[in-house]
Amino acid sequence: MLEGINPLLTGELLLHLDRMGHSDAVVIADAHFPAWAVGARVVDLPGTTTPAVLAAVRSVVPLDDAPALDLMASAGGEVLDVQRELAAAAGVADPRYVDRFEYYALAKGAYLVVRTGETRIYGNALLRKGVVGHPSA
Repeated sequence: MLEGINPLLTGELLLHLDRMGHSDAVVIADAHFPAWAVGARVVDLPGTTTPAVLAAVRSVVPLDDAPALDLMASAGGEVLDVQRELAAAAGVADPRYVDRFEYYALAKGAYLVVRTGETRIYGNALLRKGVVGHPSA
């Protein structure tokens, strides 16, 4: 057990986050996301929400240069509550919204997919890791 570490950050998840390099991506996925179809590395965190997991990840992972956060655009193009929560959890005022199939293509290149128990649709975030210890981090 470690002090000061968000309890959602399991040992397995911390190991993968530590192994990520600059500009590597982590997908924080909802329960509907085809995690195993797009990701070589998948960590399952059932019973969690994507905003809560994203906030936990951000507590140890700095943001890359823009676009640091991609969200899957909703079918109608409206910004949903879960998407606002994800942007706030990441600390990003203006995330990039990408079409569903473009999002899947981006996710295939991600270092890691974290599948949560989030049941709200379009509750997915792709975060790019910045340089650890950099002044803007």
